[in-house]
Amino acid sequence: MKIITAEEMRAIDRATTEKHGIPSLTLMENAGTAVAEFAQKHFDFNTVCAVCGKGNNGGDGFVAARKLHEAGKKVVVLILAKGLDDLRGDAAEMFKKLSLPALWIADEKDLSKPEIEQALKSDLIVDAILGTGFKPPLKGIAEKMIVRINKAPGWVLAIDVPSGIDADLSEPAESGGVYVHSDAIISFTAAKPALVFGNLTDGPIAVASSGSPEGLISAQSHLREDILSSRDVQAISIPRSPDAHKGDFGHVLVIGGSMGKSGAAAMAGMAALRAGAGLVTIAAPKSVQPLIAAHAPELMTEPLPETAEGTISLLALAERERLLKGKSVVVIGPGISRNEETAEFVRDLVSVCSAAMVIDADGLNAFEGAAAELRPDDEVGPFAVRVLTPHPGEMSRLTGVPTGEIQANRIFLSRKLAKETQTSVVLKGHRTVIADPEGGVWINTTGNPGMAKGGTGDVLSGIVAGILAQFRYTENNRYAFLEPEERPGERTLSPSSVFRWISVHDAEADKIRTLREEYRKTSDPKLLLEIQAMMEEKSRQAIRLLASLHIAKAVYLHGLAGDIAASLYGQQSMVATDIINCMGEAFAVCEDEAVSKFAYLQR
Repeated sequence: MKIITAEEMRAIDRATTEKHGIPSLTLMENAGTAVAEFAQKHFDFNTVCAVCGKGNNGGDGFVAARKLHEAGKKVVVLILAKGLDDLRGDAAEMFKKLSLPALWIADEKDLSKPEIEQALKSDLIVDAILGTGFKPPLKGIAEKMIVRINKAPGWVLAIDVPSGIDADLSEPAESGGVYVHSDAIISFTAAKPALVFGNLTDGPIAVASSGSPEGLISAQSHLREDILSSRDVQAISIPRSPDAHKGDFGHVLVIGGSMGKSGAAAMAGMAALRAGAGLVTIAAPKSVQPLIAAHAPELMTEPLPETAEGTISLLALAERERLLKGKSVVVIGPGISRNEETAEFVRDLVSVCSAAMVIDADGLNAFEGAAAELRPDDEVGPFAVRVLTPHPGEMSRLTGVPTGEIQANRIFLSRKLAKETQTSVVLKGHRTVIADPEGGVWINTTGNPGMAKGGTGDVLSGIVAGILAQFRYTENNRYAFLEPEERPGERTLSPSSVFRWISVHDAEADKIRTLREEYRKTSDPKLLLEIQAMMEEKSRQAIRLLASLHIAKAVYLHGLAGDIAASLYGQQSMVATDIINCMGEAFAVCEDEAVSKFAYLQR
């Protein structure tokens, strides 16, 4: 799902009507209907007070009020205007369809009227005062009403964004600011920055379609920032064939563990299995290997030479060819320690590993001040997929940038590190950032403070690896485009499949198509080399784009499983293994929500 600004939202609405012929009144009807359905899904109420402004947000409120009245709710509409002549455009048309009480509030003294005070005691207040067009400062009767709403005893549902909030807000709202303190938010078409970054409510936040075409939304958005919803996760999930076997779903190798830290590698391994990987092997120091083997019978283990401190020895490099053979994804770092000899082992292995890699924890600390060494070189190959999963402290050690500065510039610095290292960067924390080497960014909206405990990062590494492992690739480690109609039973990357994909998504497709036609006529070998070079570059970009999408999926599922664990055990009591055990429920939630009209940013 795209993140769009208020200006882009207005452009989308205009284009929906002018270019696609969908009347603006239809968009408003759809939006208001969604509000009524969302309210009934999330709140138990009988009385409703819809507080409406003069513009389109108020029009959405009029529709919602009408729909809730038709559903048998007792509804009162408060309108912040002198009369019908004050209403603008479609809002005036929707007001004419109301067949229920409406009270006009022209100035502050009207707020003291008994009928107004009584209406604000309703079970549910629908905030339809100011929408995405609002820009500070807040003033007049709207400000006074917002203060009253925040003192009201009932639930509050905000339409689009809570009134008093700038939709383009890209940081947490000021605690002392005047805005509606809502218990839930229902928005439309796409996410707005304030809904993602504003910390506006502890309750559910969802987006519903009002009728604008998806292609139009993508065309109008320029932020290059997206979020993943359950619908998106389900869209890239592939049903398992009845005759599938474990080899179809990849083999994850976890390299980690040390004396006293065997659990980190074991949790990463179990998380990879719960995420769907077919096989998982954990390579750990030989003295630690029995502990990991006893952790779960599903995990295979490999003992490695160790140092005197019980960490992986540099001698383990002699085992690398055997260890890496047949592995889909390698996780390196969980519990591996900061022993200098072990760190040298990590650096050497990363420099030659051509398999997809997830580098975490002390695997990242091995590159302290040397992030450039994480960039895949020519020996590894241009199609290598690497994922870095730092928390802000590890990001600071990698880049030399203070932690505070990283937290203040999470998107910019994640994107910068991804580009410099040609890796996908997962900067953990509230609203985890996933940045790909091509400049794209995903913002994760799942997760909760209960996940701020030891082991949750190890679980994330395993889930990322498990998701990536299921997207098979050819012998030279190129991630797959699925072409079952052409190659039943195989998942392979071919030039034709890449070209078909970029023909739709890439601006240079026409140039490649022209060169291909010219080559067919001339058989010029120079043209062939040029086409091959362009196709390889496009293949690399497409692979990384698809990989980043699946990495974002893994982060989303990790946070969603954490949210489910918090609902079961509480944020204080939940632990990292609870996240692993809730992965099944997370997959089920995605499957159920994929067919819902609501895409949740927060539950």
